[in-house]
Amino acid sequence: MTAATDFRLASMTKQFTAAAILLLAQDRRLTLDDPVRRWLPSLPPAAEPVTLRQLLTHTAGLIDYEDLIPADATRQVHDADVLAMLERENRTYFPPGSRYRYSDTGYSLLALVVERASGRDFASFLRARIFIPLGMYSSLAYQAGVSRVPRRAFGYSASGSAWKRTDQSLTSAVLGDGGVYSSIDDLAKWDAALYDTRLLARESLEAAFTPGTDSDDPAVRYGFGWRISGETLWHSGETVGFRNVIVRWPARHFTVIVLTNRDQPAPYALALAIAKLYFPQADAGHAAGSAAGPDPGARPLPAH
Repeated sequence: MTAATDFRLASMTKQFTAAAILLLAQDRRLTLDDPVRRWLPSLPPAAEPVTLRQLLTHTAGLIDYEDLIPADATRQVHDADVLAMLERENRTYFPPGSRYRYSDTGYSLLALVVERASGRDFASFLRARIFIPLGMYSSLAYQAGVSRVPRRAFGYSASGSAWKRTDQSLTSAVLGDGGVYSSIDDLAKWDAALYDTRLLARESLEAAFTPGTDSDDPAVRYGFGWRISGETLWHSGETVGFRNVIVRWPARHFTVIVLTNRDQPAPYALALAIAKLYFPQADAGHAAGSAAGPDPGARPLPAH
């Protein structure tokens, strides 16, 4: 394992999905306040009020697709399958825009919106518009049988005194909410690009990093694919076999990225401890997970 090893990012993927939407908004191919049914008209009437902005900020209230997978399912779910499941669910958890509920469903649908608005598949869009321009040559939205992860770390779970490979679950093929693989080396390039306008315009960066809603943790607010706590921008990524986090202190130009190919423990506390070695007064807003336990908003296994 080196800084060039590629890990499944899980929900750290959401910042790339959000960036893809923002790039298309810059291209004037869509607007953030477009109804999602403009792009995905097969969604039921209950989704009529839902906007892309609400999907980005987890305020749409759409049903969690993980709860819709049949108990006897054996085939991996893809983003198109998520849409098919939602087409049969003419209900939401709450009126869209009225509250926050962390949603993998929303980001899977955003990946499909990227495809409809751009005319190319999600993985190709990320590669052409984000990864190649930034020199992130080993990063990709992984599709089994289609693409290959260059220096792939497989995920593991502790099993007694041994390790068991637990690299894939039924939801691991869904791309928009958790399908990107990347490395420390590539993520350093991504982090650097968030300080200037080589990829996203200043207005887009400000939109992504501005709290769009409160979350279910009083210390955490949510932007577009980023949690916001104190002076930090961050996001965790947790799925079967992997636990990851990126924590950025933009005012200090300091970032900690922790990627692991094991499913315990959550690395958020470790990232904060690393930061305190460099500046003891680092303010992370005292977000939940700073001491122990799962990161706020993380989904239970199996999830992204």
